[in-house]
Amino acid sequence: MTRVDIVQFHITDGETGLIIPFFDISCFVITFALAIYWRKKPEFHRRLILLATCALTAAAFARFPLGFLPPGSFYAGVDLLILLGVVRDWIVNQRVHPVYVYGLAAFVAGQLFIVYTAVHNLAWWLKIARAVLA
Repeated sequence: MTRVDIVQFHITDGETGLIIPFFDISCFVITFALAIYWRKKPEFHRRLILLATCALTAAAFARFPLGFLPPGSFYAGVDLLILLGVVRDWIVNQRVHPVYVYGLAAFVAGQLFIVYTAVHNLAWWLKIARAVLA
């Protein structure tokens, strides 16, 4: 779609936002692959499936109307969904499962990095994005 936007609609900064869907796809694939790997351990499997599902919701939150969510805050919705799982663990088990601890930390760190990269138009990413779009 970015290639179409650049060619048809003459959008000049299409490459910068391309990193966001790549990151979302990576989050989904990694958590889903780990869930498949640990399918015999239901405590790990179900939490990893929840993380994978939450990673897919980033696109949905990004499509909310501009007045509903501040621009660029769509990852807060993803993190809020994961935090609901953390709260559930805290209430039911009186502890937070390590999948949530490491998964949420990795998601937030990655999201901060990705948003920073997209907002500041870092040269290394623009070079990669242009190569992908070529």
